[in-house]
Amino acid sequence: MKIVACNSNRPLAEAVAAALGLPLTRASVRRFADMEVFVEINENVRGEDVFVIQSTSYPANDNLMELLIMLDALRRGSARRVTAVIPYFGYARQDRKSSPRSPISAKLVANLITEAGANRVLTMDLHAGQIQGFFDIPVDNLFAAPLFTRDVQERFAGRGVVIVSPDVGGVVRARLIASRLNCDLAIIDKRRERAGVSEVMNVIGDVEGRDCILIDDIVDSGGTLCNAAAALLERGASSASVYVTHGVLSGGAVARIASSPIQMMTMTDSIAATEAVRVASNVRQVTIAPLLAEAMRRISDESSVSSLFD
Repeated sequence: MKIVACNSNRPLAEAVAAALGLPLTRASVRRFADMEVFVEINENVRGEDVFVIQSTSYPANDNLMELLIMLDALRRGSARRVTAVIPYFGYARQDRKSSPRSPISAKLVANLITEAGANRVLTMDLHAGQIQGFFDIPVDNLFAAPLFTRDVQERFAGRGVVIVSPDVGGVVRARLIASRLNCDLAIIDKRRERAGVSEVMNVIGDVEGRDCILIDDIVDSGGTLCNAAAALLERGASSASVYVTHGVLSGGAVARIASSPIQMMTMTDSIAATEAVRVASNVRQVTIAPLLAEAMRRISDESSVSSLFD
């Protein structure tokens, strides 16, 4: 078993390698003068079970090209099996035709990864579960729910907690955590006037005097979650915290969250933390390295991955 890291999230790759007690495979991922990506693997990988760790986060296209070229290099290096470990799968929000003559980019990216040489994909909290079907190779989609459940139990022990979905589409995800915690569920009913702008309309459920925990898979601009937190406090909630898997946090999102009524936003390290995230007083990261490491070990051993979540 060998682990190769590209450049998008090297700290996570190093943490996964440490959890498995393995060194990272020596490889070079660099740019030519015109910013073309060049990959060179400096160890023998013939006949090996290789895992490539790379999130396709910002800059999404550069990181995607790094992944594709690394997969091609490993295939041409005669690796026995190559697993693309993609903690954050970019383009996942383009999973359907949202308007006439628009692309389904998630399917295109799935085709690219497969054709580049991946035999298997390991990812986490896909924005839409059906993206697994876009691949013609096995896909293991891990969930952050157990990690978030343990963290909530530690931080909110003995307090009246209600899990909140920030929109109707996220109810299944929020209900999973609410059932694990054996607590109530509430839903934010919002109306989106145009892309990137949301308006909270109503809160469905009893939140008065309770600590509300919003659950989501991706935070990008942060507007939806900030508006949801404000609406919960207006309805009498004691506090509003957020748990989110992927912290995209584009533009001024961190500043927006820092000045919002969100008590604490907890997110995983599927995307490497920026300096703004590291210094923000109400944003923290929890690591998914042990979960990824265990899933990779099970894939290499040909044992069950789904039993991780039983």
